[in-house]
Amino acid sequence: MKDTIGAVKFQDPYLTAKGEPRAEVALTNPETLWFNTGTLCNIACESCYIESSPTNDALVYLTTQDVRDYLDQLDQRNWNAREIGFTGGEPFMNPAMIEMMRLSLTRGYDVLVLTNAMRPMMRKSVLSGLSELIETYRDKLTFRISLDHWSEDFHEKERGKGSFEVTLKGMRWLRDAGARMSVAGRTMWDEPESAARRGYAALYAAENFKIDAQDPANTVLFPEMDAQAEVPEITTDCWSILDVAPSSVMCSSSRMVVKRKGAAKPAVVACTLLPYDPQFELGTTLEDAEATVKLNHPHCSKFCVLGGASCSA
Repeated sequence: MKDTIGAVKFQDPYLTAKGEPRAEVALTNPETLWFNTGTLCNIACESCYIESSPTNDALVYLTTQDVRDYLDQLDQRNWNAREIGFTGGEPFMNPAMIEMMRLSLTRGYDVLVLTNAMRPMMRKSVLSGLSELIETYRDKLTFRISLDHWSEDFHEKERGKGSFEVTLKGMRWLRDAGARMSVAGRTMWDEPESAARRGYAALYAAENFKIDAQDPANTVLFPEMDAQAEVPEITTDCWSILDVAPSSVMCSSSRMVVKRKGAAKPAVVACTLLPYDPQFELGTTLEDAEATVKLNHPHCSKFCVLGGASCSA
């Protein structure tokens, strides 16, 4: 399994198709360490960037010991990270999810969980653990809910019939438990951002969700990630031309741990968006992961440099 890369562009990690020096990003401010808990999910979305589904186990479940090992490395490498992020797949499919969250919280990290808030989260055993963690850690723990659109129709075009109300049910439980929530939506609907934010604001008000629709960190609207789309390559000159700093790009501040099916141990990849592309796998340790990243993929251009998106809180 790999990402689709254009026939001419994004081939050479050092030079663009025009022969210009390709931009690269150093890990200058490691704020977030992500853990991909596994690619299995309770649903299969129409355009999931990581191809999660009930059958895709290309990335297998991480264990509590895996997480502990990398948290120890954070201390050893003096990254001074503030946040641990969990993504999938659907993280609550992983039977160790509550313990991995608890371990990260007891180490003093802020924890961000990306979830669809559907049935895997709503199992009794999971809710019992979540109740305890929410009560104990409050604003140290944030749940970012995948709500692709503020309307039922558009959300369900992506996630399937009935998915909107199931997700709202999970969000209502989190609301009533006093959990801190944010939302991840999409900009694929030919809708002005201002209109999308008004729509989310109306939904939040109707449901009494304490989420700020106008705050890009609270309601994150992600650009679409189509590796077939025509996008420019990012050269070293682009930083000054675009007035964008390398330190603003996601791979300057985060890395993600994955465990590939059949692999002896987990690996660290440069980006949450590119778990399958071998050129973005940096090694098995956080020391390996301190390497500079060449922006040699369409997602680097459209999503991060031009789109200005970030997965962290």
